[in-house]
Amino acid sequence: MTTTPPPAGKLYLVPAPLDFGCDELTSLQASLPLGTLQATARLTRWICENAKSARAYLKRVNELTPLALPIQEQSLLELPREVHKKGDHHGQFDARALLQAALEGHDLGLISEAGMPAVADPGSSVVRAAHDLGLTVVPLVGPVSLLLALAASGLNGQNFAFVGYLPQDPGERIQRIRELEGLALKTGQTQLFIETPNRNPAMLQALLQTLQHHTRLAISSGLTLARAQTLSRSARDWKRASAELDKHIPCVFAIGR
Repeated sequence: MTTTPPPAGKLYLVPAPLDFGCDELTSLQASLPLGTLQATARLTRWICENAKSARAYLKRVNELTPLALPIQEQSLLELPREVHKKGDHHGQFDARALLQAALEGHDLGLISEAGMPAVADPGSSVVRAAHDLGLTVVPLVGPVSLLLALAASGLNGQNFAFVGYLPQDPGERIQRIRELEGLALKTGQTQLFIETPNRNPAMLQALLQTLQHHTRLAISSGLTLARAQTLSRSARDWKRASAELDKHIPCVFAIGR
């Protein structure tokens, strides 16, 4: 007698609130639909960027929708640390071993520290491996800082590119800003990028030092938080405003025309 293997589980892409590392927390009900919270609460096996922050998020979910298992009994597998630092979109990390539970019939959740996993965050290798193994991938609805910032910028939302982090070296960073500005002005394609919060002031200084006066710069900070704001104006007007950026609040930068 042969035993029929259980149907494969699904990989759920679970968005997290955008308040990671901030000194204030956003309301989960305000940034995540009830359906996403309920789907999250049903999962008991996880692939995560960081187990500690994943548990903290699940604790918040449990306050609204009871978890299927206590947090201590849930399985959390962390992505390798080198994936955090170098990203996993180059195809060098084989994530298939992390998906064994799904092949055995269990649903899995993929979660990062903030926003949608695999979008400006690690996780693409897991999603790619899931497709290669024939698993169903289900993205849940939740906040994506890049799209929120783009929508609020007033810049071209029909043609845009996310270019990740700019170089840390001051000279290389200025050169990269000039390249992105040239592309934005020539093609009309909005250029989106991010920086670690502690380097936000240096990024703003480099942008105002480099951008042409008429180039439009939009900066979204603290998205979904109570103090969230998006400012969009010419580089000339940014200089006149003598603006400063908080070193503790995540920002998304966008330039265009």
